[in-house]
Amino acid sequence: MRALWRAAFVIARRDFTAVVLSRTFILFLLGPLLPIVIGFAFGGLGERISRSDLRPAVGVALAPAETAAMLRAQRRLTERMGADALPRLQRAPLTPDPRAQLADPDSQVVAIISGSLTRPVLTGKPEDLDRLQGDVSLLATAALAERTLRFVPVERQEVAKSLGAQAQAQLLIGRAAQVVIFFLTILLAGMILSNLVEEKTNKIIEILAAAVPIDAIFLGKLMAMLAMSLVGIAFWGGTALAIFLAAGGQPAALPAPAVGWPIFLALALAYFTMAYTLLGSLFLGIGAQAATVREVQTLNMPITMGQMLIFFFASYAVDHMGSPAEIAACIFPFSSPFAMIARAGQEAAVWPHLLALLWQAAFVALIIRVGVLLFRRHVMQSGGRWWKQLFRPATG
Repeated sequence: MRALWRAAFVIARRDFTAVVLSRTFILFLLGPLLPIVIGFAFGGLGERISRSDLRPAVGVALAPAETAAMLRAQRRLTERMGADALPRLQRAPLTPDPRAQLADPDSQVVAIISGSLTRPVLTGKPEDLDRLQGDVSLLATAALAERTLRFVPVERQEVAKSLGAQAQAQLLIGRAAQVVIFFLTILLAGMILSNLVEEKTNKIIEILAAAVPIDAIFLGKLMAMLAMSLVGIAFWGGTALAIFLAAGGQPAALPAPAVGWPIFLALALAYFTMAYTLLGSLFLGIGAQAATVREVQTLNMPITMGQMLIFFFASYAVDHMGSPAEIAACIFPFSSPFAMIARAGQEAAVWPHLLALLWQAAFVALIIRVGVLLFRRHVMQSGGRWWKQLFRPATG
C-alpha cells in the first residue's frame, strides 16, 4: 500500500507540474473571471436601462393643476415603492383627440391620460392599457387625496435574533454552497474525461503501466487534477474576496450557518473534494475506455445531463429536511456532497458529515478500482474477469 501511494504521488507530481507550469494554465485561471466581469458590466447597464428607457412613458393631458397633482403623486409614491414600480409621466399638450398625438412619429409616449382626475381616460393599445390601467388608477387616487394622503408612521421594535429569518438565511447559505460546489465541479471535472486519451495515443500509458501499478496511475492523475483545481479555486476565491472587500462588503454582516463559518468552510472544501473525486474517478474510468477525443466529446453531453439531474435532486431535497427524498440524496454517493453541505447550513450536528465523508471516500475507492480493472481488461488486454479481481491487490 505504501508503494502504491508513493507511485501515485510521483504520477501526481508529474501531471501537476506539467499543467500548472504551462502558459495555458494562466488562461485557465483567467477564463472564469471574464464572464463574471462581463456579467457585472452588463448587469449595471441593464439596471440603468430598466430604470429609465424600459419603463413606459405616459403622457398626462389634464388641466395644469391636475397634471401637477398627478406628477407630485407619482414622485411621492416612487420614493416609497421604487423608481421601477410606476410608469414615467410627462406633460402632454391638451388636444381634443389624444389618438392623434399617439399617431405622431415624434411622440415618445405609449399612452395618454386625458379627461380629469375623477374620470381619467387612458388612450393606447390594448396590451398597454392592460399593463397601465391599474397604475393610472393608483396615481389618480393619490393625486385626488393629495392633501389628506399621509403615510402612517411605523414604530420600530428591534430584536437581536429572529428564528424565522435565521432559518431562511441558513437555507439560502446551503443553496448558495450547493450552487458553488456544483459549478466548480462541472467546470473542473470534465477535463478528466480526456486525461488518458493523449497518453494512450502516444503509447506512453504502456511505459507507465510497466513502471507503476495502474491503480497508482489513476489515483495520481486524480490527485493532480484535484490539486490543480484547488489552485484555481484559491485564485478565484481570493479574487472574489478582494472584489467584495473593495466594494465595501462586510464579512461579519453575513448570516452564520448552523455549524458556524469555520466548520462550514472546512466542510465545503471537503465536500467539493468528494464531489470532484467521485465524478472525476467516474470520468477517469469512462474516459480511459475512449480511444479518440471524438469519443470523449460524444460522452460529455450525457454525462453533463446526468450531473444536472443529480444537482436538481439534491437541490429539491434542501427544502425537505428529514424527508425520504433528503435522506436518499444524502445516501446516494453522487448527490451526497450537495445534500450534506445544505444540511450543514441548517443543522448544527457534525457527526453525520464524518459518516458521509467516509461513505463517499469508500465509493471513490470502489469506482477507481472498477475503472482500473476495466481499463486493464479492455485497453491493456490483460486480466481475467474483473469482478473476481475487484478486491485483489493491485499489480502493474
